[in-house]
Amino acid sequence: MPVNCGIVGLPNVGKSTIFSALSGADAEAANYPFCTINPNVGIVNVPDARLIKMSGIFKPLRTIPATVEFVDIAGLVKGAAKGEGLGNQFLAHIREVGIIAHVVRCFDNADIIHVANKIDPRSDMEVINIELALADLDTACRRRERAERALKSAAGKKEAESVLAVLDKVQPALEDGKAVRALRLSEADAALVADCHFITAKPQLYVCNTDEAGIKQAAAGLAHPLVDAVREQARSEEAEYVVICGKFEAELADISEEAEKAEFLAELGLKESGLARLIRGAYGLLNLCTFFTAGSDECRAWTVRSGASAPEAAGVIHSDFEKGFIKAEVYSFDDIVTYGSEAKIKEAGKYRLEGRDYIVHDGDVMFFKFNA
Repeated sequence: MPVNCGIVGLPNVGKSTIFSALSGADAEAANYPFCTINPNVGIVNVPDARLIKMSGIFKPLRTIPATVEFVDIAGLVKGAAKGEGLGNQFLAHIREVGIIAHVVRCFDNADIIHVANKIDPRSDMEVINIELALADLDTACRRRERAERALKSAAGKKEAESVLAVLDKVQPALEDGKAVRALRLSEADAALVADCHFITAKPQLYVCNTDEAGIKQAAAGLAHPLVDAVREQARSEEAEYVVICGKFEAELADISEEAEKAEFLAELGLKESGLARLIRGAYGLLNLCTFFTAGSDECRAWTVRSGASAPEAAGVIHSDFEKGFIKAEVYSFDDIVTYGSEAKIKEAGKYRLEGRDYIVHDGDVMFFKFNA
């Protein structure tokens, strides 16, 4: 299933630098607001040591990782919901992504201007969050007008009343600058206003963009006033956050040798890249997991929602697999590491046949049988 993540934030917080480092795609990064007008899009391979390990065992013709699409959206400013700084155009881009990575500047550099002429993560986060809430409030008001018109129709009255009841919960929260996601709407309520495509209903992950000193402090668990401000705000929202040094990630992306990358990470006390931490956070927020298909032709990672059934997982590969699903042959990644081959997994009694009710687990290796 496709996973796309929109990178948002104020101008000059390092969004384009992070995007370029993570995706390997060139995005203009300049010391002035709105250097990004049209969104840059990059497809990023999901780092997964398990897939590399399996590829070493099966030695397939090709190894295909799961992917995430990152979208670098131009910087928002105060008043964006009213069109300031091309705000309406940029807000439309955010509506199209599945998860929001909200980049917050957590470094001080006099050579890089800040739109507010001060480094204050809490204020920066508030500006973006309020603008997104105001944009949703405008959407909610327009949806209310439609629902109120529908009240006059006998055919549409009942649904309109249900929609208005949900909007009665949503609008006061948005007026207070709060996110729709904070309301924890039921599935039924969310479905009634799904056509609103509320931006603040999307999962949001805060990305602290710091300098190398800051990333070392974070890795060591030491206090850092700017990062701590983001962490406290994230916790108050029950949101996730990651700490990244955009400059360091850009340098890391230029290293091709895995051993050299590991040494470079170790210098800052890190075990993995910012990309890996960011993607893991996104997977967690979207409630996703990974299963694998493996053989001499191909080893491949697939993304599926946690709790998905075997037929749903088969459908990620091809819709015909789900429609004609018969059974799935399953073992775990740990099994192939422990026993070294599918033949030995079978000898150990770990190779299973599962039916339609089987719930896929993260790290499952699966082979599907289906009626064409």
